Amino acid sequence: MMSKTTAAELRGLSADELSAKLTEAKEELFNLRFQNATGQLDNTARLRTVRREIARIYTVIRERELGIIEEVETKA
Repeated sequence: MMSKTTAAELRGLSADELSAKLTEAKEELFNLRFQNATGQLDNTARLRTVRREIARIYTVIRERELGIIEEVETKA
């Protein structure tokens, strides 16, 4: 389960790390939706939180595409 990540924290990640976080969040959202459909989900607010985290990740990716923020170099 992912904790809330701010846009500022996401801007400090590399493109590969953002991609990994996006995949992780999408998988979590899929699982949450499945649990909700079967009546097993206790915290339905988590659906909203994960959707917003996905939106934040897409926002940071788009900012980089438009050149609004600089892409972070990967640490070697």
